[in-house]
Amino acid sequence: MTAVEEPGRIVLLTASHRVAPGLLSWPAWQTLRAADLVLCPDAGHPQLPYLREAGVEAEVSAPDAQELVAACAGGRTVVVLPSGEGDRRLTDGLARLAGSGRVQMPDLELLPGSYDLPGARLLDLVQVMDRIRRECPWSSQQTHKGLAKYALEEAYELVEAVEEGDRDELREELGDVLLQVVFHARIAEEDPEAPFSVDDVAGGIVEKLIHRHPHVFGDESAETPQEVKEHWLRMKAVEKQRASVTDGVPLGQPALALAAKLSARTRTAGLAVPLPAGEGVGHRLLALATEAEASGVDPEAALRAAARAYRAAIRAAEEAE
Repeated sequence: MTAVEEPGRIVLLTASHRVAPGLLSWPAWQTLRAADLVLCPDAGHPQLPYLREAGVEAEVSAPDAQELVAACAGGRTVVVLPSGEGDRRLTDGLARLAGSGRVQMPDLELLPGSYDLPGARLLDLVQVMDRIRRECPWSSQQTHKGLAKYALEEAYELVEAVEEGDRDELREELGDVLLQVVFHARIAEEDPEAPFSVDDVAGGIVEKLIHRHPHVFGDESAETPQEVKEHWLRMKAVEKQRASVTDGVPLGQPALALAAKLSARTRTAGLAVPLPAGEGVGHRLLALATEAEASGVDPEAALRAAARAYRAAIRAAEEAE
């Protein structure tokens, strides 16, 4: 009897380009060290220097499906490191061979050597934004001041998506707001006197969040949302060392929101400040805004909800004509 030759094993080892090269899983390293042959079609593959450093010899080669199957003859294990985009030519060829029924196929295994960590796609966004800033005629000329209006527009569109309850729209608008942050941070890198990067932005907010959540990262405790708010305000007061409770309140925000914020700051500080006297519409709106804030109602959101109902009524009247 003629002995049946072992078909061997093909391992397609994938690795995320968003994870530092060389940071492979233990099963990936075990497979690489035990393999009879390691192939990589890309001479510039970022993993190659780390494989060599670890004593794993990888041959730069781009075999087709038949050549790869033949390399597995005799029960050999062949590991292939595809490029970051994968190797459609090879995988399609293997699928055709397997479907033909004429070839004894090796065992085929897809082994992820590393996975994207949460937030990994943010690295793609930073890289894409960097290239657009360098190569796009419009983006390369933008300034913080020139982009400011877009930040407002995107913020309003995000609020509208929240109010509409449209999940797809919400995801898209969150992306548009995130783009504004990354775009401004990229512009800030070019400032000759006080440059900073998106990493500085992220690092700053991380430090702020940790410092203002001592009940999460420290020894203090908070059992209710109100206690959390008190922690936040106390930590914020220590950080800012403001001369007035109104410091830091942006005057450019919508008027109702501005009135509510001033009212909240005054009430939290325990100040008894009477509203300015007057009979105009502005004074009446101010009184309504402070009344709403004191009762736990966001006047800006309340007016928006009423306005949306008014818009629906207008459309209904138009359709009835």
